[in-house]
Amino acid sequence: MGNSRRPVPVMLAFTRKENVMRLMIVAVALLISFSAAGQDTVYAPGNGVTLPALQKNVQPDYTPEAKRRQIQGTVFLKAVVLADGTVGEVTVERSLDTTYGLDEQAVKAMKQWLFTPGKKDGKPVAVRVSVEMTFTLKR
Repeated sequence: MGNSRRPVPVMLAFTRKENVMRLMIVAVALLISFSAAGQDTVYAPGNGVTLPALQKNVQPDYTPEAKRRQIQGTVFLKAVVLADGTVGEVTVERSLDTTYGLDEQAVKAMKQWLFTPGKKDGKPVAVRVSVEMTFTLKR
């Protein structure tokens, strides 16, 4: 009746180097999937979630170009304070300067801040916070 052809097994020969690369790719994929699965939920403050408490802040540096152009103002950031009190993801919510590096300097400084972590049910958790970094030139 129909075609009764059976699939022919295909043997692929890989060199030792290719096998090592394939294993490395699989290992990286597994690490990524395990770390993504183990990520903490990021909470908003309120409803039983406390705000992190600032322990150490680092002031952003003015870039020479921004100083020359006398750029002043505020960069609005959103940051995730992780359960260990360090800062994870930082995003610029409202930019001051993308041309002369002030937004980048604000993010760089924010990544160095340290907190006592926020808590939920008495346990440290990751909490998203809003931060304003103001750049002001002395006269």
